[in-house]
Parts: sequence; structure tokens; C-alpha cells
Amino acid sequence: MFSFILKRILMVIPTFIAITLITFALVHLIPGDPIEIRMGERGLDPAVHAQMMSQLGLDLPLPEQYFNYIKGIFHGDLGNSFRNNEPVLKEFFTLFPATVELAFFALLWSLVIGIFLGVIAAVKKNSWISHIVTTLSLTGYSMPIFWWGLILILYVSTPLGLPASGRLPSEYWIETNTGFMLIDTWQSGEPGAFLAAIKSLILPAVVLGTIPLAVITRMTRSSMLEVLGEDYIRTAKAKGLNTTRIVFVHALRNALIPVVTVVGLIVGQLLSGAVLTENIFSWPGIGKWVIEAINARDYPVLQGSVLIIATIIILVNLLVDLIYGVVNPRIRNT
Repeated sequence: MFSFILKRILMVIPTFIAITLITFALVHLIPGDPIEIRMGERGLDPAVHAQMMSQLGLDLPLPEQYFNYIKGIFHGDLGNSFRNNEPVLKEFFTLFPATVELAFFALLWSLVIGIFLGVIAAVKKNSWISHIVTTLSLTGYSMPIFWWGLILILYVSTPLGLPASGRLPSEYWIETNTGFMLIDTWQSGEPGAFLAAIKSLILPAVVLGTIPLAVITRMTRSSMLEVLGEDYIRTAKAKGLNTTRIVFVHALRNALIPVVTVVGLIVGQLLSGAVLTENIFSWPGIGKWVIEAINARDYPVLQGSVLIIATIIILVNLLVDLIYGVVNPRIRNT
């Protein structure tokens, strides 16, 4: 077990190095001069331009900039934003709760409904129910996030009275102690604010959770079909156990093991999908912050946000690997 854990941890190191290299290279390949974009002037005096480039460290050779970037990482300093000179880490963790809250509820509803639909589709194999579930999951997986978001805004938001933008209507003013709007509105003692926060969360969570829902449904269905064909399930049926007990007690427990491994990939999909979702619904989280940084050529924000998000995804996948190794001893020898 120790060698399995060590092997997985050592695999993280080259991945981390590759992420820093690729992120740094891609960020600096984005067309546009961050100084000109920041100042909003095409005819900027060359002396002023050179001075600002020097202040931001952009006049240094790229290898030296990369070395300074890596040195800052090991000192816990990801630099300051070009736009407001705020530390990247401070800005990130100020906005991160909004993205976590959105991603958590998107994952929650997609897991619950996805597992349920996958089980139903497997139990009702070759029935019209199974065909409908399979078709819907394929449609959900293929649906573009921006298109799905706009459809919900146009045809669902107004009829159901669900806000199409923001985390809380402007009529409420809540002190954000934790950054998690549901917690803060609950602590405020205003039931109306808490309900408004839930309603504001519904549409973006539905959009962000649609693709994970499709993945979980298909994975659960295929895993359940495999488990239901095992000898011990046939033995349980021969002993006269009722179908509900066989499915939810004996089969589902083992069928969920492969689903656990998909959760790590889904976390990555949620964080990347949040970039589009947050911009569609004006959700003030990391995704919206990243798009604004791209438009402003804010190198420190782009490098820092991608690095932190990638690190989170790596750690989640590492944790999933370790959990999978515990519940499935056969994987430890791979």
C-alpha cells in the first residue's frame, strides 16, 4: 500500500512542472500588450511604456520571468494583479467560495439524480425507460453550456421567477462573513434573503451540472449492468431476495466503485465549466474573474488562477486514486 501511495504522489511532481510551463507559455502567447490594454492608449509614450514594463517585470527575458514565477510559487507569492495591484492569492480566495458553492450544488444534484437514473436504466434494460434515459444522457453530454444557459434564461427564468444573474438580488444587503452566500444569508436571520440565494443558485447549478449528470448516469448504468450479471447476484435472486434489496444493497454498493473514480474528472469539468457558466449568469466567482483577466492580459491572475485550480484538480484526483486503491485492492498492483 505504501508503494502505491508513493507512486501516485511522485506522479504529481512532473504533472505540476508541466502545468507551470504550459500555463506560462500560453499566457505569454496571448496577443496584445498588457500595458496598452491597461492604459487604454495606443499612442503611449515609449519611455512611459518602458518604465511600466520594467515595474511589472515584463522587460526581463522569458526564462528569467519563469524563474521568478517559480520562485514566487515556493514563497507562496503568485504576484499582484496588473489591474488593481491586489495579491492574486487574496483575490482568488475572496472569489473562490462563490465558485465552490456553485460547483458543490451542481455536483450534488447531478450525483443524486445521475445515480438514480443510471440504476433505473440498468434495472429496466432494453425497455423504453432505458432508451429514454440513454438518449437524454447523450443529449446532456453533447449540449453546449452557453446554449443551454441561454435557453434557461429565455424560457425558464421568468416563468418560474428564478434570477438570471448574480448571487443575491440587490434588495438584500448581507454581510458576507464566509463568502458562501447560503451560509451568510442563513446566519443573517432573513428568510427572504436565504430563499433568494437558493433561487439564484438553481439555474447556474442546473447548467453546470448537466454534463456531470450525463457522465454519472452512463457510468452508473454500465457499471450496474456489469454487476447485475455477476454470480453472487444470480445467487441472491435464486435465494428469493426481493429485487429492491438486491439492487440497492448488494449491487449498487459495488457498482458505485467505478463512479468514485469519475468524480475526480468531474471536479475538473465543474471548475472549467464554471468559466462559461459564471459569465452567462454574471456569477461573481473564479470563472468570471479569469475571463476578465484574459481580456485585460492580466498575466499574474491567469497564471495564478490556472495553477491553483490545476493543483486542486490534481489533489482531488490523487485522493480519488487513494480511495479507489483502498476499496479495490486489485488496483494497488497496477
